[in-house]
Amino acid sequence: MLVGLASQQVWLLRGRDVQACYPASTARNGAGEDSGSERTPRGWHVVRARIGAGLPLAAVLRGRRPTGEVWSPALHEAQPGRDWILGRILWLSGREPGVNRGRRADGVLVDSLRRYIYLHGTPDCEPMGEPRSHGCVRLRNDDILALFEQVPAGTPVLISEAA
Repeated sequence: MLVGLASQQVWLLRGRDVQACYPASTARNGAGEDSGSERTPRGWHVVRARIGAGLPLAAVLRGRRPTGEVWSPALHEAQPGRDWILGRILWLSGREPGVNRGRRADGVLVDSLRRYIYLHGTPDCEPMGEPRSHGCVRLRNDDILALFEQVPAGTPVLISEAA
């Protein structure tokens, strides 16, 4: 997979062929790897875990576990400002020590796995194509479901500022 920060797109690739392209929303704070920055980490990652198989499309997840809620406009209105994680999660682990895995030489945590960086579903009323997340890559619910069905654990993911 390729996540483009400039384009706010996610591409599913097979070799050099584009299999699918989805609009996305990455971090409103831009690109960056530091823990607590609420930025989307760059570089090579791998899908470490796939969470949510079999859940309803708009199931609400918190701490990678279903809450028992299913997102609705009424639930959304009752909880303004909630950072919704819906349906499916592709949890990323950085592959570049000192860049997006572990700590930098100065001791700052830059670990995407420990930062809980995901590709995940979000309410369909949230805009796509503009940076609005807290570091994750948000996708429409139908799109994360389609991606989830095609992407096994271990899939390489490149997050590129230029793409």
